[in-house]
Amino acid sequence: MKKFLAIGATSLTLAFGGTAAIAQDAPFGTDADINYAAQLWDAMVAQNLAGEGMIRSFPYDGIAPHGMMLETFYTETTVDGHTGTLIVKRNFGPEGVEADQVLAEPEKHLGAVTVMFRREEGYDADNQDWFWVKYLPDGSLDKNPAGMQLAGRVAKGADKGCIACHSGADGDDYIFTTNASMGMN
Repeated sequence: MKKFLAIGATSLTLAFGGTAAIAQDAPFGTDADINYAAQLWDAMVAQNLAGEGMIRSFPYDGIAPHGMMLETFYTETTVDGHTGTLIVKRNFGPEGVEADQVLAEPEKHLGAVTVMFRREEGYDADNQDWFWVKYLPDGSLDKNPAGMQLAGRVAKGADKGCIACHSGADGDDYIFTTNASMGMN
């Protein structure tokens, strides 16, 4: 009888029921990331940045991978006792959608809500302590092609993904649109 190992995101599961820890946890999509993302969504709903009754702004032209039209909000929020910079980007599509269409039927065109939240110092010092999340319009987490939920240090160490792209932003703050995080926190 052969024994085999199934490698999961955060542990090795032995065929006969045992579990052994692996040296390095996955950089995103862990149970802790998923729980934190749920708390962050609740904080956004409480601030009317997500969910029913969310505040609106005039959408502007966007680019892939976010959406053809975008709304972006900058503020602070508190999650699990930590107050940090919060950037909420609503991603609208499909390709060819125009601002008047998004304004008339935002729910029809909202594809995702992508978020950057600056966590406590030391969370991910290599990447300015940003926590990355991609929510579907209902607040559930989107997944990458491998099925990993997109919350946490999304694609850390990869040559594509949130961190790889945003590390190229001017100002060393991982923000393309503004230096709004300067002075917050």
